Amino acid sequence: MTVALSPSPALLRPMTDPFGRTISYLRVSVTDRCDLRCFYCMAEDMTFLPKADLLTLEELDRLCSAFIAKGVNKLRLTGGEPLVRRNVMSLVRSLSRHLVSGALGELTLTTNGSQLARFADELADCGVRRINVSLDTLDAEKFRAITRWGDLGKVLEGIEAARAAGLAVKINAVALKGINEDEIPSLMEWAHGKGMGLTLIEVMPMGDIGAGRIDQYVPLSLVRARLAKRFTMTDLAENTGGPARYVSVHETGGKLGFITPMTHNFCEACNRVRITCTGTLHTCLGHEDASDLRKPLRASPDNDLLAAAIDRAIGLKPKGHDFIIDRRHNRPSVSRHMSVTGG
Repeated sequence: MTVALSPSPALLRPMTDPFGRTISYLRVSVTDRCDLRCFYCMAEDMTFLPKADLLTLEELDRLCSAFIAKGVNKLRLTGGEPLVRRNVMSLVRSLSRHLVSGALGELTLTTNGSQLARFADELADCGVRRINVSLDTLDAEKFRAITRWGDLGKVLEGIEAARAAGLAVKINAVALKGINEDEIPSLMEWAHGKGMGLTLIEVMPMGDIGAGRIDQYVPLSLVRARLAKRFTMTDLAENTGGPARYVSVHETGGKLGFITPMTHNFCEACNRVRITCTGTLHTCLGHEDASDLRKPLRASPDNDLLAAAIDRAIGLKPKGHDFIIDRRHNRPSVSRHMSVTGG
């Protein structure tokens, strides 16, 4: 892969949004495609972007490198499912040079686990030290129903391959009303028993999935209250700049996170922005804001135009989102699907 050009001096200033938050975390969707069709994330008959619309891997490298030069020290590759993009490991390996130089503190990814058995060793070799795996149930039939055709055994095999490669694994689970609510305690005990953290996530109203969200949504305040009847949970003071609030669980010795976009707006310390596989920058998950970075990226071989476009976009980052799910607002808050935005 071609190494990105050295950044110009205009790229060297840390990024600060209008509310004084330093942007140090970039999430990049390398593809909107996925080998699963989780019903809360995608419609069954999804129409994906034409491959010609996607940034090349070399362009994604250059774009990420420009953000790293501007102070991003954590980079997460997402999708869709990032590991289904052809030759994606060449991008991971190229970006790992920023770990070697010290410009980047962490390179990681979020995956559904289906391809981990193939790539776990290479990810570790590229300097990836931890990953997030999306997994909502340990029941094979329920897993197939949620994902529409997924193979739980393949995901569990991938998780074990990641752990054997030395990767720290955190499980992300979406709490689904009437589907996996009763399984959350056992899912937590399983994850903690293997030394893995678990983070629970509320359903978010993103994209038309062919069904209303109200029948999927369960507030995590209710889930936490139920867990408190069985487990001793102590709030942790950890603040990663991200949306999760963490507790330690005395009985399991593990850590449990809660991401609550619906019941608690978590934006006051937001340090992140997101780029789609087409080069569109979204500074907020819950807004329709969009800044085209593909045009300035392709307009010049140097990064001056790109740097100016990034600065303009960061200067428009909103204070926070206002997701709503109720009977009167049983439609997407934003039109784009999570797989396009990149989580």
